[in-house]
Amino acid sequence: MASQAQLLLQAQQLCEQRGVRLTPQRQKVLALIIEHGSSISAYELLDLLKITEPQAKPPTVYRALDFLLAQGFIHKVESTNSYIACCLLGHAEHCSQLLICDECGTVEECHDEELAKLLRIKADSHGFTVANHVVESHGICKNCQSSSL
Repeated sequence: MASQAQLLLQAQQLCEQRGVRLTPQRQKVLALIIEHGSSISAYELLDLLKITEPQAKPPTVYRALDFLLAQGFIHKVESTNSYIACCLLGHAEHCSQLLICDECGTVEECHDEELAKLLRIKADSHGFTVANHVVESHGICKNCQSSSL
């Protein structure tokens, strides 16, 4: 995965190409998500943001999250109501598969183009147009499996 600095630079460049603004607050929220390294809730983000911006309120974080989601820079983990950084910035239409550990809470993003293709074919066969798809799989990660032996 790219470094935090590389991801932030790439996000800035994509925003310039798209004609949208990556404001300092949006950039800070993205940086906090990337730094965290695993899924993080909006309120955890707010607590971290308040360290440098004591006046920050929930709407501040939610507006930033909405922007970052719309740009494809982050993914929402629906089942845990949390967020992770996307490892493929600029590919907002990719199918993302999230592997969620029910023991430690880590979330790993992976991509399988064959799975994405099958999902598109299935949706097409039903006359359905997919705007976004994130597949969430719950289980136990390798680290947690090893520690329970």
